[in-house]
Amino acid sequence: MNPMIQFIKQLSGKLNPNVYSTVLNQTDARQVAYLRQLQREIKREDSLEIPFSDLNVIVFDLETTGFYPSKGDKILSIGAVKVNGDHVLEDDVFYSLILSQDAPSKEIEELTGITKDQLEKAPPIEKVLIDFYKYIQGNTLVAHHATHERNFMQHMTWNVLRTQFEHRIVDTTFLTKIIEPSGNLITLDDCCNHFGITINQRHHALHDAIGTAKLWAENIGTIQKLGFSNLKDVYTYLANSR
Repeated sequence: MNPMIQFIKQLSGKLNPNVYSTVLNQTDARQVAYLRQLQREIKREDSLEIPFSDLNVIVFDLETTGFYPSKGDKILSIGAVKVNGDHVLEDDVFYSLILSQDAPSKEIEELTGITKDQLEKAPPIEKVLIDFYKYIQGNTLVAHHATHERNFMQHMTWNVLRTQFEHRIVDTTFLTKIIEPSGNLITLDDCCNHFGITINQRHHALHDAIGTAKLWAENIGTIQKLGFSNLKDVYTYLANSR
């Protein structure tokens, strides 16, 4: 083995090849180094005080095999779209399936439409993660019921790339709790139906991300009218309301 590659593998602590088979080459090492630098820069930035009208976010969604990455559940696909203020940029999106030799369960295939044949032709997770990080840069992330996305991103970023997941993820429900405190809006379907938002293909990572982005944009417009200027105002209000 090339001594440099061997050193990089030791330094990065790559997973057991039985789990993730890709071997780092020098190009991959530069990409991981870029990612680690990005994570360090994120720690120095704070999006909490950026006015909502100037806040750039990436709204994303994951389709997964289950709910527990620590128990072996995997990401099947990632979809994301950029939002500037309250403007959804539907022409600037990210979507990828992720390589797997295992067929999704019958229930997951019926829910998502993702098949074993599609997964076998998809790029490996390490490439998808690096490409996704290049797409999102240092922007704040947004997801609906973000704990699910956060858990998978933390787990996979560490296990695959051996670096910490540092991005802030804002949950859309933080805004809906203020806008509709008695609305009992829980699921993405509940929220989108309430605000008249249509999702073209439910349980497709990109279409769900676009639907979530429209929900976020709708709520950004409303939350500003209620007198909230930035995320710090929202977090302060929710903290004081407990």
